[in-house]
Amino acid sequence: MSEKAHVSKMKEIYNGQVKAALQKEFSFSNVHQIPRISKVVINIGLGDSSQNSKALDAGVEELTKIAGQKPLVTRAKKSVAGFKVRENMPIGAMVTLRQDRMYDFLTKLVCVAMPRIRDFRGLNEKGFDGHGNYNIGLKDQLIFPEIDYDKVSRIRGMNITIVTDTNSDIEAKALLTHLGFPFKKPKQQKAG
Repeated sequence: MSEKAHVSKMKEIYNGQVKAALQKEFSFSNVHQIPRISKVVINIGLGDSSQNSKALDAGVEELTKIAGQKPLVTRAKKSVAGFKVRENMPIGAMVTLRQDRMYDFLTKLVCVAMPRIRDFRGLNEKGFDGHGNYNIGLKDQLIFPEIDYDKVSRIRGMNITIVTDTNSDIEAKALLTHLGFPFKKPKQQKAG
C-alpha cells in the first residue's frame, strides 16, 4: 500500500487556484511566465554570540525548529573594532528553504505565526526590492509555535526574504496576495 505524498496547503492553493488567477490577471500566454516562489531565506543575527557561545547554539537550535532544517552559521568577513567583531567570528545563522519545506514554512508563517503578532495591521508594501523579491522583518521568534517561551534566553529578530522568479514587484505582490499574505490596505484620501 503506497502512502499519499505530503502536499503543503499553500502549494495546493498555488497549483489549484493561484496559477489560473495570475494567468488570467496578467494575460500570460505561456504557463512558464506565471510567477512562482523559488526560495525563502531566513536570517537571524547572533551578535551576542561573540561573548557567549551558548547564545550561538540557542539561536541555531531555535532557527532549526522554526525552519525544519539545520541553518548555516554566518561568519564576519572582516574585523570591526567598534562592534568588537573579529574576522571569521560567528555573527548569525541563515537557512534557505526550497520546494516542500518552503511551502510548509510559508503556510505556517501566514496561517499561524502572523495572526500571533501583537497589533498586526498587515504587511508593508515597501518590503519589495524592485526585482520581485519581498522582505519581512520580524521582531521576535516567539510568534512561532515551535519556540517554548520558558526556554528562550533572548528575544531575537529575523529577516525573511521571499524570492520569486519574476522581476516585477506588481506580479510578485499579486502572487503573494493570492497566496493569502495580508498586506495593509492603502489609506483612503479624504475628499474635501
